[in-house]
Amino acid sequence: MTGLYCLTAQAQVKNGQFFDYAQKTLDVIYDKYGNAKNKLLAEKYPFDENFKADYLNNTTQAEQQKKYAYLWPFSGSFSAVNALMEQSKNKTAYQKILDQKVLVGLSEYRDEKRKPVGYASYINSAPASDRFYDDNIWLGIDFTDSYIQTKKTDYLKHAKEIWTFVKSGEDDKLGGGIYWCEQKKESKNSCSNAPAAVFALKLFEATKQKDYLLEGQRLYEWTKAGLQDPNDKLYWDNIHLDGKVDKAKYSYNSGQMLQAAALLYQLTKEKKYLDDAQQLAEACLGYFFETKTGQDFPLLKNSNLWFHAVMMRGYISLFEQDGDRKYLDIFAKNLDFAWLRMRDQHGLFDTDWTMENPKKSKWLLDQCAFVEMYGRLAKFGY
Repeated sequence: MTGLYCLTAQAQVKNGQFFDYAQKTLDVIYDKYGNAKNKLLAEKYPFDENFKADYLNNTTQAEQQKKYAYLWPFSGSFSAVNALMEQSKNKTAYQKILDQKVLVGLSEYRDEKRKPVGYASYINSAPASDRFYDDNIWLGIDFTDSYIQTKKTDYLKHAKEIWTFVKSGEDDKLGGGIYWCEQKKESKNSCSNAPAAVFALKLFEATKQKDYLLEGQRLYEWTKAGLQDPNDKLYWDNIHLDGKVDKAKYSYNSGQMLQAAALLYQLTKEKKYLDDAQQLAEACLGYFFETKTGQDFPLLKNSNLWFHAVMMRGYISLFEQDGDRKYLDIFAKNLDFAWLRMRDQHGLFDTDWTMENPKKSKWLLDQCAFVEMYGRLAKFGY
């Protein structure tokens, strides 16, 4: 990075362009990943015959070449459109995209054969696939956000249906906590418990039913007690039923605990939650960003891009409580850098912040993550 670029970034991050960047990227997604037959999306562009969905933890399913995206990357389009709908002066236009594209495609993953009803990791016309609690939680959060924005009762109905499925994934082993996968009840993960706390707290915002607030508090405290590193305060990935902890650290896990803490402070005004959020925000900055020579802002480390987008949700929720723009400014500079340096000839983003190892085939979820991040920061004048 050059000193000249750093000055340019500082000049551009507050020019109010991020909403336009988000919309342009969403247009590219539907152009490159969409198809004329239905409202489903492809997983990669250009299509990658060698792609295997290693995130499924199911070798048999991963080795089956899929024509369409799995649920997780498809769900990123829901979050992306939600972010734009929230910031747009013309909410009706984005709600139309949500209703006529996103939710039509999403219905292909809805599994009514197994009870309780939930969303499977692949479409219903294919052989039965695993159902992941975290995949469903992300959808539940989005449905709740959609309801909060529009008051359309059907969105809240779907959110509550998903909550029922999520709750079916909890038992008394390890003192509670939600499993990762319905078909493999082997571990209880930060990625299924931290966002479940956020989901419950958002349901409380939407319904004012206190049980959701209590559930959010309980899940937050369970995750903090069992999966927080006492040294740096970040969050480990999961705990197996034998008590063994997988100590990998990912930005979305800590980011969802950051958001849960900020929401708990918003809803209860108990200062301990604000203290937790501010401490965790600084820990995330120290671990998931790095500053290099000649660079005047911390650059995100290479990782799953969508994980970083979810972490940004936590920083936004904290800003809404304490008013400190420091972390949003850092994200804005990263996103300005990405727009100027990380897009290909199609307008699709690479995921390598160093630009040392660009990839030819681009993953749907990475592109959706950029739409979400630009869209959410647009609210704050970037």
